[in-house]
Amino acid sequence: MPPQIAALACVAFILLLFWIDRKSPDGVSRAVWIPLIWMFFAGSRFASQWLSLGVPGSYSNFSYDEGSPLDRNVFLILIVAAAWVLKQREFDWGGLMRCNVWLVLFFAFAALSTLWADDPFVALKRWVKLLGTLFMALLIATERRPDEALGFILRRLAYVLAPLSILFIKYYPEIGRGYHMGEPMFTGVALQKNTLGQLCLYLGIYVAWALLYKRNAGANRIGNELATPLLLVTPMLAWVLYLSDSATSIATTALAIGFMVALKFEFFRRSHQRILTVTAISGLLMAILLATTNIANTVITWMGRDPDLTNRLPIWSMLLGKVSNPIIGSGYESFWYGDRMTEIWAAMGTEGGGILQAHNGYIDLYLNLGWVGLSLLFMAVLTGLRSVRARFYLDYADATLRLTFVLVLLIYNYTEAAFKPVHNLFLLMLFGIYPIRMATRRLAPLRHTRAATGNQTGGADSRARRLSGQRENKVRSGA
Repeated sequence: MPPQIAALACVAFILLLFWIDRKSPDGVSRAVWIPLIWMFFAGSRFASQWLSLGVPGSYSNFSYDEGSPLDRNVFLILIVAAAWVLKQREFDWGGLMRCNVWLVLFFAFAALSTLWADDPFVALKRWVKLLGTLFMALLIATERRPDEALGFILRRLAYVLAPLSILFIKYYPEIGRGYHMGEPMFTGVALQKNTLGQLCLYLGIYVAWALLYKRNAGANRIGNELATPLLLVTPMLAWVLYLSDSATSIATTALAIGFMVALKFEFFRRSHQRILTVTAISGLLMAILLATTNIANTVITWMGRDPDLTNRLPIWSMLLGKVSNPIIGSGYESFWYGDRMTEIWAAMGTEGGGILQAHNGYIDLYLNLGWVGLSLLFMAVLTGLRSVRARFYLDYADATLRLTFVLVLLIYNYTEAAFKPVHNLFLLMLFGIYPIRMATRRLAPLRHTRAATGNQTGGADSRARRLSGQRENKVRSGA
């Protein structure tokens, strides 16, 4: 098929998906387009890169430090728009501080760390983008129907980015293919294969969750009109994920879907307390196995990768040897900067451009913010999990998706760095740990009504439906 005909067919298919899913869900405002646009650029290519489509290439340290004025302005406009909407919604920032003080302290410390960065202005610009990621998560979370708002966004991203990735890979290889370490790679709408795999990861999780939990979920079910486009994009996402050859994304997608399937069993639905307990015990046992056996090498080899995680282990060792201040780090997103980054690239033999992260989110955060930043974020996630646990009593399906996104981020960061500004997985984690008792003054009445009437979805069990008023009040208070 000629590329031009394939492009027309792709556009027609995307329009068809949008036409089928043309009805806006109740309780979703037009403001949801702000995080949608943000996530579109964060999940594919920035605005300047879309305007100058070409072969995915490497960064120079100058381009990485300075960035594009167009991209800076686009993200700044989105951040200002999100801040304005939150102001209109009378968002209670003090309430966020009371519900998850660790999260607020993490952002405050990241801002403070720009003072000892190599270039405070560059570090501050990156922190502003991190703040933008928080604003986008809050914008979705403060919609009248946050679950529907998130679905509205992720479905449209899937409708556009999955078909375009196939089009670029198959018919426009000069755009959708590149090279990594001398080997060809498929990048689709992204600039790197791991970014493409990450895109399929969170979109695939949402699609699988919607088909598992929403097709027969009472008043909140997606219905056949939405199931149809989701079923159409499912094989496309699966194929693009396979082509990305991103072992981390493929393995994490399989684990996430398996986790969501497991939570449909009555063993968990009868007692929500078991979910986090079993998850924590499983994680602890896995950590013990990884530390005391060679199971990790076996699994990695089975997935077609080297036991050293494709040279990640030597890289981690080298990076940890360059830490100047293990307590407070080098300053927010400042480790990968200037002469230090050039020196790392030279040591790796990639003087013309190389890695921009440690390929481990925990090490990367440690390099930038030290033990203080790492500890603050850990406590923020731990506090947020209490809110997720409470949410299981109000909306089992929604809580399942939120918990899955949080766990996926924790797993994904073992071999990739996702605690980054303008990163969709980090945004989804922030959305997932949004405090259950937080509500803007304008949206509070609707949320209280939903909770009081027991409007639950999917996996909500019979015992949760019969919660007494006293227990519901306890849940709302964040207990």
